Amino acid sequence: MYFSGVDSRVSIAELDLVGLRRCFHAHAETAFTELWTSVTIAAELRRLGWRVLTGAEAIDLSRAPRLPGPDELSRAAERARAWGADADGLRVVRDGHTAVIAELDGGAPGPSTAVRVDIDALPLDESQDASHAPARDGFASRSPEVMHACGHDGHVAVGLELARRLAGRDFPGRVRLLFQPAEEGGRGARAMLAAGAAEGVDRLYALHFGLGLPVGEVAAGTSGFFANSKLLAAFTGRPSHAAHAPEEGRNALLAAAQAALGLHALPRFGAADTRVNVGVLRAGTAPNIVAADAELRLELRATSGEVCDELERRARAVLNAAGAAHEVGVRIERIGAATTADCDPAAVRAIAAAARSLPAVTRVLDDHRFGASDDATFLMRAVQERGGEATYLVVGASSPAPHHSPGFDIDEACLAIAADVVERAIR
Repeated sequence: MYFSGVDSRVSIAELDLVGLRRCFHAHAETAFTELWTSVTIAAELRRLGWRVLTGAEAIDLSRAPRLPGPDELSRAAERARAWGADADGLRVVRDGHTAVIAELDGGAPGPSTAVRVDIDALPLDESQDASHAPARDGFASRSPEVMHACGHDGHVAVGLELARRLAGRDFPGRVRLLFQPAEEGGRGARAMLAAGAAEGVDRLYALHFGLGLPVGEVAAGTSGFFANSKLLAAFTGRPSHAAHAPEEGRNALLAAAQAALGLHALPRFGAADTRVNVGVLRAGTAPNIVAADAELRLELRATSGEVCDELERRARAVLNAAGAAHEVGVRIERIGAATTADCDPAAVRAIAAAARSLPAVTRVLDDHRFGASDDATFLMRAVQERGGEATYLVVGASSPAPHHSPGFDIDEACLAIAADVVERAIR
């Protein structure tokens, strides 16, 4: 049965793998507002007999920067209720505790394997073009300006499909499913780590769809992660009449604009690839008022964690210097981060062997260059620091448009491939 439309009367238990993906695609929710998503995942896992942790047992929000405000969370709760979220489950997650951890013991001794599944969507209006399959087939996002444009809807579907397939406990060791909020922006993984998400894990698999690979291709490992740091700089000046007394003002807009130019002029590094991007600049209230407030949001990336730290130090110096030049206050806050990580050969071999055993897989790569950031790297490092192994696998999805764009989609044939690969690697 395939999901079409937002009919909360259709039980998640009735949906097949493709139906699950379409259902979560339609119910897109952004970081820490994944209330319906979290409640729905937890309910299905409990139905299947998994031990489930939610709320503060699954995530420590004191380690998560820039949480949604009360008004945003209230709107998210109203939306989740309208979509049929269970009232008791909603009370547990409505303040942003949207992570879900599920665990099941197999029928024989073996390792503890964790699978990271990210669940958040992006603040993006989805394409309504007739060529865009979700719009054409009736499962486009029902959330204005929110869209699953990075494949996380498919990740959730695969996570729940694994939970179904493994519910019979015919596997060795223990499996832990980590349904992580707020991957976009790099805020969810470390908050889950603080709640113990990686404790006792021998091997971690993090999954992603697409990234330029066609359906049928599987990369068992990934390299080229960018460490990143996302900063918010708030400039506070003094308003004045722009014609009668401009000298009495302190122009926060000009300080922020100067900072934006200075940030993009930061030098490149010989030891690593780097990226700088000012993505948001908001300031002022009227053309005839010297702007008293401005907000600038930027992202720094580097293929070395140490270089990213140095880039951040220099960026903070630029921001503070621009504020000093215009005599305005500057408050800088880190609002997200990711690090770099290396995949372990044994974990890569396990995924590669599983992929090669599948007729639907046409090509297996040991490595694929990621070229972006994912805070799963924090989980990977945490497992490795405890003596475990980790890999980040990519399953081709023949995406017709780039990630993080309104026309992004996946070829749904990738869903079964991903579930088969991870299931075989676990078994």
